[in-house]
Amino acid sequence: MSKENRDYRTDSETSRTNPAMDRRDFLRYGGLSAAALILRPGQTLASQPTRRPNIVYILADDLGYGHLGCYGQEEIKTPAIDKMAREGMRFTDHYAGSALCAPSRCVLITGLHTGHCFIRNNKALPVEGNVPIPANSQTIPKVLKRADYTSAAIGKWGLGYPGSEGDPINQGFDHFFGYNCQRQAHTYYPPHLWRNDKKVILEGNKQPPKTDYSHDLLTEEALGFIRENRDNPFFLYIPYTIPHAAFQVPDLGQYAELPWPPVKKAIAAMISRMDSDVGKILDLIKSLDLEDNTLVIFASDNGSAGGALLNEFNGSGPLRASKGTLYEGGIRAPMIARWPGKIAPGTTSSHICAFQDMILTFAELAGVAVPGPTDGISIIPTLLSRGQQQRHDYLYWELKQNRAVRMGKFKAVQTKVGLELFDLSKDLSEKNNVAGRYPDLLSQIRAIIQASHEDSPFFTWEYSGPLPENQSSGKTRSRKRR
Repeated sequence: MSKENRDYRTDSETSRTNPAMDRRDFLRYGGLSAAALILRPGQTLASQPTRRPNIVYILADDLGYGHLGCYGQEEIKTPAIDKMAREGMRFTDHYAGSALCAPSRCVLITGLHTGHCFIRNNKALPVEGNVPIPANSQTIPKVLKRADYTSAAIGKWGLGYPGSEGDPINQGFDHFFGYNCQRQAHTYYPPHLWRNDKKVILEGNKQPPKTDYSHDLLTEEALGFIRENRDNPFFLYIPYTIPHAAFQVPDLGQYAELPWPPVKKAIAAMISRMDSDVGKILDLIKSLDLEDNTLVIFASDNGSAGGALLNEFNGSGPLRASKGTLYEGGIRAPMIARWPGKIAPGTTSSHICAFQDMILTFAELAGVAVPGPTDGISIIPTLLSRGQQQRHDYLYWELKQNRAVRMGKFKAVQTKVGLELFDLSKDLSEKNNVAGRYPDLLSQIRAIIQASHEDSPFFTWEYSGPLPENQSSGKTRSRKRR
């Protein structure tokens, strides 16, 4: 790397890979580096107890960077999550895997960014469910199973239709409850949910007034899983659907009497309801005497949804744009980590990290290696304030024909208009395109974009299974993209 290019980086960043190296060499290098971090002879986490720590990862859906009180929200009340931030670490520069649901979750679960992972976009099928990740995918629960963790996914899945190779119980999870299909999650009063491979009919939703509110059922299931697995290490992944549309909630609570439009009241009540349930989860962990041995992380799958509804609350905060774009408002997400006695309370971290880092982070906590390649880096040194934190050379995203690269203080966004460059240290809202000032950096970023993309069979994948009886196979089967 030339001195000119090296000067584009922030002082705290260190070189990890050469962006121009062969993509497979890059992946192989990343995987070996991760294993070396985890399996260094004689090394153990100084603060690691005899029992491996529990991991609870709570994921909101379409919650923007500005929707929480601890990130500047003033109208929506989120006391439990704000308290979690006061008792733990709040990240300012954390990124989702993508700007849409399915690819973002694929990055989280597999540890591969959107230039390498299988799912690259949302894609409707003619049946309930979504395009499945391959059977041989490396996933967080598969890795943690090497350390005898019991794993559950409770919420919205979106990475495979029921019974497919991408079904959560075929991807390492011991237990699943919730929406297998992300399109089904567009209502909070669905006709059914799934428990493992069984359809659970919600009797209360067969006719109005519907009474089985899915979010409450997810929370109840999550609390039950914690109680049942209190004596053994567990990984609990809770991908909630709040505040994704539709905007439905059993009651408006503290917002009922405010002079707001009904939909605005509903959105606020939904987020506060989720906040209350985060508090219930934390309270249960404390009451079971698991608090000192449980890492809890709260994050969101992408930025705030666009339009007037969620933006009523300035859901993107100071960031540009929203869900579906690769500007900061589409991919920068809140993240809070809490672990009493391990994570220093009331701390804020500007460490640049992303969804692909979770698989290595959790593996290091469990004391196991991630056998295959990843695009992540463990953030354990940042969380536990010990040792030297390795840093990304860059973060990369792609969505449809758009690309984005975060490199130190700079962020590049490539659209059909061209390649834009922003200095986030001075321009968090990405208003001033400074591409003309840094031709050498732009050349380096173009090389990164080219080197970071591998073709995925996702784009030509077709559903070939049985169709519902009332559908004509000639009209409803997915077509290959040309």
